[in-house]
Amino acid sequence: MSRDHVQSAERSAPAAGAPGRAHPDPGPATGSAETPFLELLARGASVEAYEQPVLLARAEGLPAERITALQQAAVLALRVRAELEGRRRREAELSALFETAHDLAGLRDLDAVLQAIVQRARSLLGTDVAYLSLNDPARGDTHMRVTEGSVAARFQQLRLGMGEGLGGLVAQTARPYVTEDYFRDERFQHTRTIDTGVRDEGLVAILGVPLMLGHHVIGVLFAADRRARVFERGQIALLGSFAALAAAAIDTANLLAETRSALAGLEHANEIIKDRSAVIERASDVHDRLAELVLRGGGVHDVAAAVSQVLDGTVRFTEAAEAPAGALESSRAEGHAVRHRDDWIAAVTAGDELLGALVLRGHPGLDPVDQRTLERAAMVTSLLLLARRSAAEAEQRVRGELLDDLLDARDRDPRLLRERAARLGADLDATHAVLAARLEGGTADADQEADARRRLWAAASHLAATRQGLAAARDGGTVLLLPLTAGDSATGLARRTARDLGGAVHEPVTVGASAPVEHLTARPDTVASAYAEARRCLDALRLLGRPGDGSAAEDFGFLGLLLAGERDITGFVTRTIGQVVAYDRRRGTELLRTLDAYFACGMSPARTKDELHVHVNTVAQRLERVGRLLGDDWQSPARALEIQLALRLHRLSAQP
Repeated sequence: MSRDHVQSAERSAPAAGAPGRAHPDPGPATGSAETPFLELLARGASVEAYEQPVLLARAEGLPAERITALQQAAVLALRVRAELEGRRRREAELSALFETAHDLAGLRDLDAVLQAIVQRARSLLGTDVAYLSLNDPARGDTHMRVTEGSVAARFQQLRLGMGEGLGGLVAQTARPYVTEDYFRDERFQHTRTIDTGVRDEGLVAILGVPLMLGHHVIGVLFAADRRARVFERGQIALLGSFAALAAAAIDTANLLAETRSALAGLEHANEIIKDRSAVIERASDVHDRLAELVLRGGGVHDVAAAVSQVLDGTVRFTEAAEAPAGALESSRAEGHAVRHRDDWIAAVTAGDELLGALVLRGHPGLDPVDQRTLERAAMVTSLLLLARRSAAEAEQRVRGELLDDLLDARDRDPRLLRERAARLGADLDATHAVLAARLEGGTADADQEADARRRLWAAASHLAATRQGLAAARDGGTVLLLPLTAGDSATGLARRTARDLGGAVHEPVTVGASAPVEHLTARPDTVASAYAEARRCLDALRLLGRPGDGSAAEDFGFLGLLLAGERDITGFVTRTIGQVVAYDRRRGTELLRTLDAYFACGMSPARTKDELHVHVNTVAQRLERVGRLLGDDWQSPARALEIQLALRLHRLSAQP
C-alpha cells in the first residue's frame, strides 16, 4: 500500500483504547482478522477504508500470515458491503416504484405523475438529466412531454421526426438502447435539430427505453449524463420499469378521459332526449308517413307534400341543375341539409350520383330534428328514384332481350315474338327502321369508355321505351328498332335519333338507319339484314367525316345502292331522274333521250344536236327544262355521275 493510504487509514481509524469507543479495536496485531472489517461494515465506511487494516499491518511489519488473513477478510467484507449496498439500492428502487404505483392508483393529474416518474428515475440512476417524449400521431412526430434536470430551452422544446435520433431507434426496435458517447454513435440517424438540442444540453451518455401500450411504442423514457458513462443492466431494467409505469399512467389517463367524455356525452344525450321528446314523436310520425308512402307506391312529389305538412312549409323536389349549385354540393359532401339564404337544401343522392334536391322554401329557422326530417325525406326520395330506375332498367333489359332474339334467334315462333312485343307496347307488324348508333368521343381509358357506352345504352333504351320501340347494346354501340310514322323517312328518324342521343349523353352520336322494313317476323333474317344495312350506313358516315350525324342509304346517291341491303334500284332511279321520267310520260317529250345523247357526246350541245338531228337551240331548251326539274347543280361531277347511272339503270329496266 502507498504511504498516502496508510496516513488515510491512520486518520480515519481512532487509536486503540481511545475513550468513547463501544468496542475497542484490538488492532491488526491481536484478535480475529475479521474484527476491524466488521466494525467498518457496522459504520458503513467507504470502500477506501477497507484498505486501512492491511496498510497498518504492513506498516507495523506483522507476519505475512497475518497480512494474508487481513487481505482475505477485506475481500469478504467488501463482498458483504456490495451485497448490502445492492439490497439498499433495490429497496430504494422498489420503494420508488411502489410510490409511483401509488401515485398511479390515485391518478388525478397525468403531468404530475409523469413528472414524479422522471424525477425518481433521475434520482435512482444518479443521472444529470431525465426526460420523457411522446409520439404525436396527428402531426407524425415526437415531442418532449416532461424533463428533469434540463437547463437548455431549445432541448426542452424539441419536436423530432419519427425514426430520428436515439429515440427513433428505440421506437423502431421497441427495445432499450444506450450510447456511451452520443455524437460518436452511428447506429441511429443524426439530424441537425436533435444534435443541436443535445449539444446545448451538453449530454454525452444517453439511455432510452420504450413506453409500450400492447405492441405499440407510444414514447421513450430517457436518462442521460453530461459525461461518458456505462449504464449497468440493473439500471436499464429499472428505467424500463419506470417506463412501464409511465405507459400505464398514460393509458389510465386516456381511459379516464374517454370515460369522462362518454359520461358527458351520455348526460348531454339524456338532456336532449328529455327536452326533445315531443319533437322525436313528431319525427316518428314522419317516419310512419313516409314508410306508408313507399309501401303504397307513392312518388317523390307525394313525399315532398307529406314533409311540407310536417314542417309547416313548402317542400319541392327539383332537378340538380335547378338547385343552387354551391348549397347542393355542400349538402352532397356533408350528407346533411344546408341553409341557403331563407331556404334549406337537402341533396338527393345514390352513392356518388346526384339525383336532385329537396328544397324547403322560406323557412330559415329549422331545429336539428326538423333538419333531420328533411334529410330523411331526401333519403326516401332517393330510394323511390332508384326503385323507379330499377323498374325502368328491368324493362330495358326485357326490350333488349326481345331485340336480340329478333337479330339472332331466327327459329323463334313469330306468334310468341309478337306477344312479347305487345306486352312492351311495340307492334312488330308496323313499319320500322333499324338504327345503329355509336359514340364518337373515344377515350383511352377503358373504364370511361365502358361508362360512356352504358350511358348511350341507357339513353337509347329510354328513347325506345317512349317511342314504342326496342333497343339493345351490340358491337360496341347500340341498335334500335323504332317505328316509322306516316310521312316520316328513315333519314329523318336517323337524324332525330342522333340529335336526341347526343344531347342525352353530351357527346356526338352517329346513327345509320336501314330502309323501312315491314312484317319483322315474316322472314327470319329481316331484322338482321336491316341492322347490317344500318351499320354500313354508320360506317359510311364515319368514313365521310360526318360524326354526330344521322343518315340512311337513300342519302348517299348511287353509293346507297352499295349500302342498301335490298339494292333498291327503282328507288334510286326515281330519286335521281324520276321527275324527268314523269315529265316525258305526261307531255310526250324526249328529255331522257336528250340527256342520254348529251352525256354520250361529252356534254357538248353542238355534237348532241348532230346526234339527235335537231337544232342546237332545241337542245339548249331541253337542257334548260332538265335543269328546272333536277336542280341547278345537275351538271356537277357528282350529280352528273348519279344521273348517268340512273339513266343506264332506267334503260336496262325498261328492256323486255
